[in-house]
Amino acid sequence: GYRPAAGIVGVLAAFLMLFVLGFGMGWIFMVLGLMIRTPTAVMTLGFGILFPLVFASNTMVDPATMPGWLRAFVEVNPVSLMTTALRGLMDGTATWGAIGRALIAPVLLTLVLAPVTLAIYRRRE
Repeated sequence: GYRPAAGIVGVLAAFLMLFVLGFGMGWIFMVLGLMIRTPTAVMTLGFGILFPLVFASNTMVDPATMPGWLRAFVEVNPVSLMTTALRGLMDGTATWGAIGRALIAPVLLTLVLAPVTLAIYRRRE
């Protein structure tokens, strides 16, 4: 099985990064939930957003084996950036650059969508 070279500290840091990603991505679904009437529609649209991000990433396949056009997307995909940072944190090889690039998307999502979500929520009351 897999044994993280960075030990418990690396694993905890990776979980913290995952929490930040989940928090940032959660704002997408909060906006959708406030704007769309049925839970099924929210889930369908959410799946449409998540599917390309997860499956067109370096999570399961090495980008070097992908065609150039797909590799270009994979290299800037927020899921790929997070995967690279998480692997580095758990293996003890993470760089500050990789961690910073991985945090860009969740931080931007939070900064942009949190106020939007609150405005939509307040307008509905």
